[in-house]
Amino acid sequence: MDSPAFQPAPTPAEGVLSDSRGTAPGRAATRPSIAELFAVEESPLLSFALGLVGRRSVAEELVQDAFLRLHQSWREVENPRAWLYRSVRNLALNHVRDHRREQPLDGVDPTDGDELPAEDMARREAVGTVQLLMAELAPEDRALLRFKYHEGSSYQQISQRTGLSVGHVGYKLHHLLKGLADALRHAGIEGSQG
Repeated sequence: MDSPAFQPAPTPAEGVLSDSRGTAPGRAATRPSIAELFAVEESPLLSFALGLVGRRSVAEELVQDAFLRLHQSWREVENPRAWLYRSVRNLALNHVRDHRREQPLDGVDPTDGDELPAEDMARREAVGTVQLLMAELAPEDRALLRFKYHEGSSYQQISQRTGLSVGHVGYKLHHLLKGLADALRHAGIEGSQG
């Protein structure tokens, strides 16, 4: 029999939004208000958008637009966190596509350098897709990936933190990575770049 399910401490990006329904474990199925959601998700969404569009002012507009759209669709949205990441990703990709020929005022050409614009766009889309897929994972699955790949923890260390056996940690990580890779292939993103 597996170890009891663990509840990792929420990351700042998870805050009170600790499960896929947007509610904290052990609570009734009450959703956070948009203000609570904004307080928890605004900064991570801004970083996400900035990584996609490369300009803070544009990223701020995209995040604001996503929250306005969420407000309009609030009753229909089951997972507000994932919805926001998907919305910001789509808005960012639309912006990049529609403003390809824009030149920044500082005179720096974003196409200077090693990457061609199409390659840069593909890389940004791949990163955005991975972030979106991560946002849709269960909190305990995100925690496992964070422990292993962001913190560099060993299977033994993860086992001690989660209560899962070392073998089960390896099994879960293998299947999480396989699932992410399959989802990326399904989205048309393959290869080792990005």
